[in-house]
Amino acid sequence: MRDPFKNSKKGGGWNKLLDLDSWIDSSLYRMFSDAGERWESITIFFRKFKVRGLKRFIVEIFDEGITLGLIGSIAMLALALPAFEETQKDWRSQDDYSVLFLDRNGKEIGRRGIRQNAAEELDALPDHFIKAVLSTEDRRFFEHIGIDFLGLSRAMAENVRANSVVQGGSTITQQLAKNLFLTNERTLDRKIKEAFLSLWLETNLSKKEILKLYIDRAYMGGGNFGIAAAAQYYFDKNIKDVSLAEAAMLAGLYKAPGKYAPHINLPAARARANEVLTNMVQAGFMTEGQVVRARREPASVVDREDLQGPNYFLDWAYDEVRKTAVKFKTRNLIVKSTVDLDLQKAAEDSVETHLRQFGTQYGVRDAAMVVIDHAGAVRAMVGGRDYGQSQFNRATLSKRQPGSSFKPYVYASSIDNFGYDENTSVIDGSVCVVRFGRNWCPRNYTPRFRGRMNMTTALVKSINTIPVKMYLGRDGLKGLGGDRLVKTARDMGIESDMVVNPPMVLGANGVTVLEMTAGYGTFMTGGKKLNHFGVSQILDTSGNVLFDIREDAKEAPQVLKESTVAAMNKMLSQVPEWGTARRAALNGIRAAGKTGTTQAYRDAWFVGYTGNYVSAVWFGNDNYQPTRRLTGGQLPAMTWQKFMTYAHQNIELRPIPYIENPLSGKTDKPETNVVSNDEETEAQPLRPKLLSKKSEERFRALEKIFQGAKTLKLNGEVANTKNSGVVTQ
Repeated sequence: MRDPFKNSKKGGGWNKLLDLDSWIDSSLYRMFSDAGERWESITIFFRKFKVRGLKRFIVEIFDEGITLGLIGSIAMLALALPAFEETQKDWRSQDDYSVLFLDRNGKEIGRRGIRQNAAEELDALPDHFIKAVLSTEDRRFFEHIGIDFLGLSRAMAENVRANSVVQGGSTITQQLAKNLFLTNERTLDRKIKEAFLSLWLETNLSKKEILKLYIDRAYMGGGNFGIAAAAQYYFDKNIKDVSLAEAAMLAGLYKAPGKYAPHINLPAARARANEVLTNMVQAGFMTEGQVVRARREPASVVDREDLQGPNYFLDWAYDEVRKTAVKFKTRNLIVKSTVDLDLQKAAEDSVETHLRQFGTQYGVRDAAMVVIDHAGAVRAMVGGRDYGQSQFNRATLSKRQPGSSFKPYVYASSIDNFGYDENTSVIDGSVCVVRFGRNWCPRNYTPRFRGRMNMTTALVKSINTIPVKMYLGRDGLKGLGGDRLVKTARDMGIESDMVVNPPMVLGANGVTVLEMTAGYGTFMTGGKKLNHFGVSQILDTSGNVLFDIREDAKEAPQVLKESTVAAMNKMLSQVPEWGTARRAALNGIRAAGKTGTTQAYRDAWFVGYTGNYVSAVWFGNDNYQPTRRLTGGQLPAMTWQKFMTYAHQNIELRPIPYIENPLSGKTDKPETNVVSNDEETEAQPLRPKLLSKKSEERFRALEKIFQGAKTLKLNGEVANTKNSGVVTQ
């Protein structure tokens, strides 16, 4: 028998592997053994330095301090690096615009943006002003390194003593860092960045440069940045000429310009100025005797009541200017706007008149209105009832449901895509669709359905079921769907987000008054998108033209077919004649439009146009509180009618496209028994008929007889029948 342990050629490979494994094991053992011995030697060596008792406690604290300090330094540096990136930008340039607005005729109507002027050199400024600033904002400005640790400790102690924030610890350098590079957010991250940037400013600028930048860049209320602009605005003076009382009032603005601005709250501004005078005495900059006169004779300011201008329009136009002016080097601009002050006043008067007369009756407190001419120029904008109470622009910012006034977009899209016209037959009948597991079955204002009719009658009488059938494709109508409808609305000027679902055809999505005005303007222009604008020209302070709408505007695209516009204008021109907007009918002028009333009467709309102007009017409440059954055929239509009557005086009348005669003529009202729908029941005709057709014909025949009769005479003289109403025998 062969010995299994005997070397053989066949088993030699395995033996080599076993030798290798043994060598690896022994090597690892020796390595770890040697390492253990070395570590033990090191441990024995360091035992010589081991401390006990109080010394150990001190060493441990020191070690932990170094560790935490190192970690904190790394974290703060990581937070500060993004802040230092801001210093690579052109931080010395101005960061906002100063815009002087003119109306369409070149008359100054207001300013927006900042009023910013560089002050004189620091040494040329009044000494009492510099002292007022330093005593209030940073008494140790020329002593600290950007962060005043002593002042910070003192402020913290005072705040703890008062159990509230009564003093701030920020230096002028820190405030400048915030103004130049950061925001007003109250976060630890911002404070860390502010500290590092303060040190950077102190390293790269002199104290005088820092102070000069601070007084030139700080916000001073009233849209003013910098002390020079503030002195001019509040006192109508050069900064070099301000008195001690005026300087104290200006220095008091740094703490809270919105709260202490003298044109807003003069008593509060004077009280704050008195505190500044006290600070000057406490800091040792002046004696009580030197400030006593300023206490007894506080500063008075120039009356700057500027709430009478077209402020809502100016706010919107200023935003438009900023979008255009990003490519300009200068930030001081003169802008010729499109607003017409006469039309603006007429719009404001019409809105206010109807709110004052009927607001309480209908439970409605606010309204908005936009007027655009046929070229796209915004001529008037009413963003609310009172700009002094609320600067929120309801014409451009508030998105409200348009109700039935959205239906023209549905009809236009369906006609444009499928070739229908105003005479296409449709059926008013029940229609349902499953939504959220339940049947949604829209109905008309009155519960019954009216059967077959043409599209004109369906739109004029605001039948609700027809647009839903257009969307879904029912009763012989092709399915429009959401994508086609959204595209049409977008092309016409609706920019707000839209939820695609069947209720959208009844105006379930929120839109702005400006969007609705521009959208209907497409019908006024013959199918071209109405590219509306509020700025016609932008100039620099030297008079150089930087922008001109006539040269820089893009050509408006054709977004609707001519046949579509013709059908829509023929239908919409009937709405003020025998539809839901009879209160919007103009005397002798052809008008077109559509009313809208939302669920629970929260919103009431009328959007209408002539050949000259298009305008949307909205009435409602900011808190979405329902009105007292206010409909679009009531106050909105009446407001629109009152304004348009004024706007069309002494101007050349333009025809509505494909409506040959701009003057009202015979209507196309069909002989039908269709009952009024939607808000129609609330909008009675301006002059309701009290006689039957037969009786009216008889009275007209009698009128012709009397007109053709010879004049009777008494004793050779013509009888005076003006007051009697009868003919004397």
